[in-house]
Amino acid sequence: MKEKEKIARKIAEPIIPAKEHVYLEGPKSRGYEFIFLFKVAWEFLKGMRNLHFVGPCVTVFGSARFKEDHDYYKKAVEFGARIAGTGFTTMTGGGPGIMEAANRGAFEAGGQSVGCNIKLPFEQHYNRYLTKAVTFDHFFIRKTLLIKYSYAFIIMPGGFGTMDEFFETLTLIQTKTIAQFPIVIFGKEFYADLMVAIEDMAEKGTISPEDLDLVLLTDDIDEAMDHISKYITTNYKIKRRRRIPWFFEKK
Repeated sequence: MKEKEKIARKIAEPIIPAKEHVYLEGPKSRGYEFIFLFKVAWEFLKGMRNLHFVGPCVTVFGSARFKEDHDYYKKAVEFGARIAGTGFTTMTGGGPGIMEAANRGAFEAGGQSVGCNIKLPFEQHYNRYLTKAVTFDHFFIRKTLLIKYSYAFIIMPGGFGTMDEFFETLTLIQTKTIAQFPIVIFGKEFYADLMVAIEDMAEKGTISPEDLDLVLLTDDIDEAMDHISKYITTNYKIKRRRRIPWFFEKK
């Protein structure tokens, strides 16, 4: 009987520990909501001041769970080095796995390597290949800033978090909320089922057929970088800002 109780307790334990504060359980007091609003505004300000001089970025999204002997990790390292070679800053979520790999490639190539980290009760920690790092408490703030400073997005294989970041970015581009920056999905085999689902959306009329042109699916790093470079050189000229810091901005 005791053994069954132990098994039952083990099954009941959450896989992901709950955070101490749950912000969506409301309604809260007006005072609590005001303090929460102030914290969010301060976190946005802190992030923007820290990232103001990072230069134009290419953001790489992907799983935190791939180890350095995995082929996707090695490909992400190459992506980071290639991004650095174009003069762009490599931006990631700042954690392990694909994020570490892309930062590592940029860092070892002598490029700028930025991480926007998130406080989690598991898995996430800074990788050691960063020239600048910022830690956030809230996913929505982190995700906003990962998009805000970037001119292209590379979607490496990943899980729920990567899908959240991919579809958020894709929706912003589809609705013309942000410019039509290039989105590269890397990993034809990994993302084959996802692309079938997206094509099915077009067939059923929930997205437009031209929305399929918003992403490039490839296994070729050269093709991916050519796609990004062609867009950037056609539409922009890279020019670093003069570094005149003010109001908490950090060089």
